[in-house]
Amino acid sequence: MSKEATQKPAMAWWETAVVYQVYIRSFRDGDGDGLGDLAGLRARLPYLASLGIQALWINPWYPSPMADAGYDVADYRDIEPSFGTLAEGEELISEAHALGLKVVLDIVPNHTSSEHAWFKAALQGDSQARARYIFRPGKGDNGELPPNDWESNFGGPAWTRLLDAEGLEGEWYLHLFAPEQPDLDWTNPEVRFEFEDILRFWFDRDVDGFRIDVAHGLSKAEGLPDFGVQPDAPVHSEPHPAWDQDDVHEIYRGWRKVADSYDPPRIFVAEAWVANNERLANYLRPDELHTAFQFDFLRAPWRAKVMREVIDDATDSAAEVGAPSTWVLSNHDVVRHVTRYARSQPPALSESVWVRAQWDKEPADLELGLRRARAAIMLTLALPGTAYLYQGEEFGLAEVEDIPSELRQDPMWWQSGYTDPGRDGCRVPLPWSGDQPPFGFSPEGATKSPWLPQPKSWATRTQEALENDPDSILNLYRAALRLRTELLEGMTPPEWIDSPADVLAFRRGDVECWVNTGDVGIQLPDKRVLLRSDDGVEGGQLPSDAAAWLVDT
Repeated sequence: MSKEATQKPAMAWWETAVVYQVYIRSFRDGDGDGLGDLAGLRARLPYLASLGIQALWINPWYPSPMADAGYDVADYRDIEPSFGTLAEGEELISEAHALGLKVVLDIVPNHTSSEHAWFKAALQGDSQARARYIFRPGKGDNGELPPNDWESNFGGPAWTRLLDAEGLEGEWYLHLFAPEQPDLDWTNPEVRFEFEDILRFWFDRDVDGFRIDVAHGLSKAEGLPDFGVQPDAPVHSEPHPAWDQDDVHEIYRGWRKVADSYDPPRIFVAEAWVANNERLANYLRPDELHTAFQFDFLRAPWRAKVMREVIDDATDSAAEVGAPSTWVLSNHDVVRHVTRYARSQPPALSESVWVRAQWDKEPADLELGLRRARAAIMLTLALPGTAYLYQGEEFGLAEVEDIPSELRQDPMWWQSGYTDPGRDGCRVPLPWSGDQPPFGFSPEGATKSPWLPQPKSWATRTQEALENDPDSILNLYRAALRLRTELLEGMTPPEWIDSPADVLAFRRGDVECWVNTGDVGIQLPDKRVLLRSDDGVEGGQLPSDAAAWLVDT
């Protein structure tokens, strides 16, 4: 057998990439209207390339009424005018590619905007358009009750009743999120054809892939049965007739054929909140999606035992279907991990990352949270597979918990009856420079304030301030990303090393990663410290809430 025949195929970029999530509304404002846009993103592409990432994931940039910050899409084949134009989007893709960065867009297939042409036609009596959504008669003597007991993810019922042509109350339509986001009926072939065509529209413009919003939600159980009264059931980890139905996999097999028809093939990453890693692996079979976010890792408390169990389960399940694990610490939907780590840590996997209503029960120790966040990124980047970074985490940004109620814009806030402050706290516009808001988010002389207020304390968390500090978290990210590319890329699973109960220690190739989640320092092996999260790694000691990468001397 020839040498060429025995060589292992080269890794595809998506199997080991570090991807940077751009929440475009909050990344950078290029025209001074207080809202992030394509001009602001294009101006910062060199900065992103300098971090050492391989790709960008851009949250929805399509025309939208912004009932849910762009996840209510009115037109999937254009760009929101407040962000820019389609031509500017094509230029951004080209410029990113010239810098060596792949571009992954966000697709929202579970629902459209209520302003989408299809839904407007449905409301005007077009039966063909109506069949693309989930309309049902209500229960009760006069149809006055919703068709089932499903709840919206944002709070309140998942159904809204419409008036008929005579102004009388008629059928109900399903919306698993806001009423402005009607769910599509994926049993309708027209819906499937439309979205495969949307994929081609963007793939033809050199987009490298898509992150799939609510990937687990497209198929609903036949008959739309009641969920049952389960007030304490976790939203995403219990079986539900609206989520993770087996029929969804046929849809993605069709999408994979579209992606594989391009040269090079395009890729997908799934946002799939499912009951366990075995269910998650179903999305990653060779003829379906390429990767899926490992949300158990995001939900894991700062406890070595839980993190190790999550890492083992995730890598084993993904490996069974030949897929890489995909690690993430924060995103635009959850409390930033600096703040999650700044409070008491539960003993097991927890839904508490969403319990924003509990903020006033325990003050956040942000110094502790930042120390743990520095160690957490070293753990994340030492693991095999892909990793996603959320914009601003390289600045050490914490959740903004004190946004005034009248300035909150997340529909979670009002749909929960003003009990859940929503996701605005992790979406506050980024601080780039200067010592006062808007911290370089908007250009000099801008007359409009950023769409969400920035804390004055962020003067020490700007890119400008952190660049000049060799020990800053930003420069830690740069160093870790560079070393990962040089020494840690690939799919080699962690080889665990005997260590104290509160410590994670594993070897990958020539590098050992040690993470101390305990309360006391530990003695490290007699090796050279390649990188450390805390300047207290002296005399072979690894302090509490710190991490180190080691190599042989």
